[in-house]
Amino acid sequence: MTAGPGRTPRRIGPFDVPAIGLGCMNLSHAYGVPPTPEAAARLLRTALDQGVTLFDTAALYGFGGNEQLLGRVLAGDRDRIVLASKCGMTGVDGRRVIDGRPETIRHTADRALARLRTDTIDLYYLHRIDRQVPVEESVGAMAELVAAGKVRALGLSEASAATLRRAHAVHPIAALQNEYSLWSRNPEQGTLAAAHELGVALVAFSPLARGFLTSAPPDPAGLPAADIRRGMPRFDDRHYPANLALRHELARIAEDAGLTLAQLALAWVTSRGPHVVAIPGTRSTAHLRENLSVLDAEVPEEALHAAGLVLNSSTVHGPRYHEATLTEIDTERCGRAG
Repeated sequence: MTAGPGRTPRRIGPFDVPAIGLGCMNLSHAYGVPPTPEAAARLLRTALDQGVTLFDTAALYGFGGNEQLLGRVLAGDRDRIVLASKCGMTGVDGRRVIDGRPETIRHTADRALARLRTDTIDLYYLHRIDRQVPVEESVGAMAELVAAGKVRALGLSEASAATLRRAHAVHPIAALQNEYSLWSRNPEQGTLAAAHELGVALVAFSPLARGFLTSAPPDPAGLPAADIRRGMPRFDDRHYPANLALRHELARIAEDAGLTLAQLALAWVTSRGPHVVAIPGTRSTAHLRENLSVLDAEVPEEALHAAGLVLNSSTVHGPRYHEATLTEIDTERCGRAG
């Protein structure tokens, strides 16, 4: 039997989207020197031509630069796409700041609309839960954006099942975006099931484990100084060699199934439920096509099962983030993986 995601649309609030969209962060943010504007635009146009409809950005990415990029490149095709962005975490004086106050959310939304060159954002997430502000207040302000016609649907990011339920009681939540991959299983501690129960899409960011589950895994020693993976325990000297050994096993499973490792990893994530949508990011048009090709691939169920046994929250080495970062994230923790 096969279990690829196929071409059947998946639902995010009022929108139908393919099981795989595009995370746009790395075109402007987090992974060292970004591509040139021309290369970034080429990647976005290729994604559109290949049938991607869900494009995911945030005010934080490039401190507004990513929203400007999408606005510049995609504004002319606005009616063809589902445009998602985020508030509640922005760049202030060169620093990342979590701020879920209603007045900040309203200001961030107005700036996002201008950068994105649109009158309405299709899906607007609270990027992080501000522990100084009740989530009901933050979501209440976002609900006002819906009432004003500035936003069509609401989402949360890096939030727990309990927080999802609290937010959903204020205004329907269309999507919950949490990290989910073979090596990050936190959604299995509650949010995957809660999202399904409430009719909420689970949007999986970093489904390829920040490049680890691709044909060219990063060399931690060669990462640029500004690459966020330099500060992630799974990529440090204590843990990375053991994780590479697990990756070698996964690569053999993928090869035996006639798949690339990225295809296997994306098929695994999207097989976790009909409400799961993956948003891998890439700077390579070749990798983009490889990722999207899994929509038409035949994926043996036994390969998915074997992959899940090899790499999971019990076998991965190192937590997702260092403790200081984990304290500002609301998601459930799982096992020694954090």
